[in-house]
Amino acid sequence: MSDFGVAVVGAGFIGPVHVEAIRRAGRTVVGILGVDEAESKSAAKALGIPKAYTSYEDLLGDDAASVVHIAVPNRFHYALVKQALKAGKHVLCEKPLAMNSKETREMVALAAKAKTAAAVNYNNRFYPLSIEAREMVKRGKIGDIHSIRGCYVQDWLLYDTDYNWRVLADEGGELRAVADIGTHWLDLIHSITGLEIEAVCADLATLLPVRKRPKGEVETFTGKKKKKQKTEPIQITTDDYGSILIRFKGGARGCLTVSQMVAGRKNRLFYEIAGSKRALAWSNETPNELWIGHRDEANELLLRDPALVCDETRKAIAFPGGHNEGFPDSFKQLFRAFYNYIDAGNLKAKPPYPTFADGHREVVLCEAIAKSN
Repeated sequence: MSDFGVAVVGAGFIGPVHVEAIRRAGRTVVGILGVDEAESKSAAKALGIPKAYTSYEDLLGDDAASVVHIAVPNRFHYALVKQALKAGKHVLCEKPLAMNSKETREMVALAAKAKTAAAVNYNNRFYPLSIEAREMVKRGKIGDIHSIRGCYVQDWLLYDTDYNWRVLADEGGELRAVADIGTHWLDLIHSITGLEIEAVCADLATLLPVRKRPKGEVETFTGKKKKKQKTEPIQITTDDYGSILIRFKGGARGCLTVSQMVAGRKNRLFYEIAGSKRALAWSNETPNELWIGHRDEANELLLRDPALVCDETRKAIAFPGGHNEGFPDSFKQLFRAFYNYIDAGNLKAKPPYPTFADGHREVVLCEAIAKSN
């Protein structure tokens, strides 16, 4: 294992998640960069990180940082990734990869020319039982896929007083629920089935066209206790909800619903894949259970257990059966796959993680969904 350091850009909600997972993957976080010097220092102190960078140039000039994790609002991804690749850094970027397909197309080309690895953080691929679902599809156990249905729903933007930079088109892009969580579902289904989408029919809605933005921008998503404070009305154009009919190449059909306004659903990704032999269903709310449906025999519930799954799935399991793994472990396993690929030193080999090409595909799909709507 190479002894390289990792730098993290972003000290909000997801940045510290990256820090924890990087360490659990056995690597060293050498520094962190926040929105300003004060946030950088505060995050470094809170997370026990030795360096608080004063600028992005400071970070890119740090020879101890061979890998850069970018965990900031979407509008910054394009510029920060370009600079990191040109500086010779390996890059792992949050999703969606960029604001539009023009940017992502250029990022794919830059990554192909760079002598470094480049990944997108579609962590849901790395839940063990979704890997097992993928392997079952590969081995023909599901048969021909007829249809796929599912959802990704949350409730953190249910009220008009709920606010976060993600609701702003200038910060996150034209689409929000579809781009922020829907792309996770789309990427996961592609990774499991290998099916490419050839057409979509979308109906999107902004259910709260006016939200109350707190002055000082205290954000709902951070989970911080909100104090009563003055607000100002702000017009919202991004989608709170969407339903999308999907046609896959080869004839399979699909349906995806996304919403960030379903009370009680904190973070539910669900899929059901119906094949000619069997059906599979899984949810990240119960990630250690894979439902297997049969026509002529009793249905099964496969529990995550290294003794009960195939070799590929076993690689993504760190604990024995009955010792549950979940959200943080999916990050750890993705990062581990990324770092091991870098260690191997063969950048021409097929990457075992979501690539910039995968990130580009999801942005192209988002644009098609927006156009359909």
